[in-house]
Amino acid sequence: MSSTAVTTMIKMVESLPEPAQEQVVEHLREYLAELQDEMRWTSLFSQTQTQLIAAARRARQQKA
Repeated sequence: MSSTAVTTMIKMVESLPEPAQEQVVEHLREYLAELQDEMRWTSLFSQTQTQLIAAARRARQQKA
């Protein structure tokens, strides 16, 4: 994200009353935590995809 976008977001949040600012920050924390978790899962899945394909092939061969 460009620093201009971050600056714009900060100005938008700062224009809100303090309780609303706290709500926005809490929502952003939750969103960022979920986004980081999703990125970790995507990374782990891509690292194990070859192994998962091989396991699926073995399972099919054992079934046949």
